[in-house]
Amino acid sequence: MTQRLAHRTALVTGSTSGIGRGVAEAMAAEGAHVLLTGRSVERGEAAVAAIVEAGGSAEFIAADMTSDAAIANLIARVRERTGGRLDILVNNAAYLTATPPAFAEVTGHQLDEVLAVSVKAPLLLSAAFVPEMAANGHGVVINMGSVNGLTGVTGSAVYSTSKAAVHGLTRALATEFAASGVRVTTIAPGPTETEFVATLGDRLNAIRSVIPSGRLNTPAQIGAAAVFLASDDAINITGVTLAIDGGLTGH
Repeated sequence: MTQRLAHRTALVTGSTSGIGRGVAEAMAAEGAHVLLTGRSVERGEAAVAAIVEAGGSAEFIAADMTSDAAIANLIARVRERTGGRLDILVNNAAYLTATPPAFAEVTGHQLDEVLAVSVKAPLLLSAAFVPEMAANGHGVVINMGSVNGLTGVTGSAVYSTSKAAVHGLTRALATEFAASGVRVTTIAPGPTETEFVATLGDRLNAIRSVIPSGRLNTPAQIGAAAVFLASDDAINITGVTLAIDGGLTGH
């Protein structure tokens, strides 16, 4: 390994499975000390054990991020464990259900659930750590968006709205903090081979059929992209959204 992230600490939210775990594993493999978060202590400890067994450095912080208090608690615990010096923030945690309600049946409570995890948490975590990164003269934020935030997807109004907001957050922060040495980007994955996607059953074939490449992403592929964006190889890349979708949004 090239150890492109050696001597850096990364916080990856929602990283006990799926894309988040793929990002955490990839960053640890490149030398970063990775803080993983999630609701399941069992899955978190398993993810950390796998990283350590592979020669990486990681620890787990249990967090559900569904309330202001939970987000504030996570911020305090991260500061305690990093001594106030976080190098990389990956806002990956999101709220998603396999069977979202019909648009006309969406309730305010359901909307609040999605926005709390998918929009409020990234914004508040960024508000806590980006100014500290700027004071240190360097830092990287990677927001996990989605192709749903770039193109219209039937039956996905609430989720698409949340991801479009994430894309907007990236552009705003990138502009404001570029001169301070902080880079902010978005990765917008298309359908990816995760435990969640596996629950879609027969719908998965229909999804695959509209992808020009005919292939789904893997979490490891998203992790590789995140490592690049977090590394000095991407030193002048900020404010962009990188779609990893087999050509889905480009045709």
